[in-house]
Amino acid sequence: MLAFPNALIPTHPVLSAASFFDRRHDEGVGSVLDAGQAQLVTSGRVAIALALQQMNVRKGDKVLVPAFHCNSMIEPVVWLGGEPTFYRINPDTSVNLDDIRSKVDSQTKVLMATNYFGFPQALSELRAFCDEHKIFLLEDCAHSFLGEYRGKPLGSYGDYAIASTMKFFPIYEGGCLVSSRHAIAHLPLRSAGIAFEMKAAFNTLEKGFAYGRMTLLKAALSLPMWLKDAVWGSIKKKRLPGNGSLAPGASDGGFAFEPAWVDKRTSFLSHYLIRTVSRKRMATKRRQHYLTLHKALSDLPGCRPLFAELPDGVVPWVFPLYVNDLATVFPALKNAGVPIIRFGEYLWPGVDEKVCAASVELSSRVMQFPCHQDLRTDELEWMIGKITTVLHANRNSSQ
Repeated sequence: MLAFPNALIPTHPVLSAASFFDRRHDEGVGSVLDAGQAQLVTSGRVAIALALQQMNVRKGDKVLVPAFHCNSMIEPVVWLGGEPTFYRINPDTSVNLDDIRSKVDSQTKVLMATNYFGFPQALSELRAFCDEHKIFLLEDCAHSFLGEYRGKPLGSYGDYAIASTMKFFPIYEGGCLVSSRHAIAHLPLRSAGIAFEMKAAFNTLEKGFAYGRMTLLKAALSLPMWLKDAVWGSIKKKRLPGNGSLAPGASDGGFAFEPAWVDKRTSFLSHYLIRTVSRKRMATKRRQHYLTLHKALSDLPGCRPLFAELPDGVVPWVFPLYVNDLATVFPALKNAGVPIIRFGEYLWPGVDEKVCAASVELSSRVMQFPCHQDLRTDELEWMIGKITTVLHANRNSSQ
């Protein structure tokens, strides 16, 4: 795997004083947490595992999963002994219900449906389909913590819904399991310990410091942060081999599923920030930044926005761009320090064009740029300038 320099602007939200602006206006902004009972855990993949456990998925049970996915969506199914069965999606990321229908049989227990990049599926239709066939609907809101569909918050349509709070909030770790149809308050979640709490808190602060946020607080905490490094090193040395990681790998960019985190609740700081960071600002800024990117990049050579428009009620996770020559453009942008996400870059073994041509094409042609609420205007303009330069240079070199 090629090594690229760190992104020069934040790929994900970072904590700053502005995180709490407009908090008093949050009442009109729906989220997955408004869909039903909720449990806050350490990642979206942990939430998937918990949901599958609640649906009593066992060895041999078929779980219908989208062919366009990341591996962390599939590993919890395998961990429980379920059989992941991949269904087709269309080029616009909507599910192919005819293909799903052809795969349902007596062993089918769950349909997992993903609201890609924040854009909801036809959830009412999927709900009716699952009711008709007496199977569970797992609504994957990892990309869609905020937003609604037909007047209801996303997460309301599934028997269970999961979300990845770390994609939307300035936190180090976090996910949630939600249900509007089943009781989940009884789940026996516990703290991951003081070392985990410390790591979650310090990493949240350090990520903001690294991108020039909270400079006064950084100066005030310079000595405590120096001491933290020494204490942290001591804690790690004292941990016995085999005790596992101090924090979930999902927080550090890993894709593997870690069963040891299934019974752990989110950190105290993450819980606090999820409840207090402004949803209104999050929704407004994400939509504004998305539309700015859409306008700036729509007419560039060799690419097109994956979605033609941003419907009302959609709060995007990222801005997905379809690029004809991604193999050349991607490394050029990464080497320039541009933050890029590649959801679905690596598909589960065996998922190829015969399984779903659209998924393979999306995997190899689409990359995503941040549009989160904590991007500053100068950072957004810098990113657009770099993307524009690289795409024009790629066109010129190919002529």
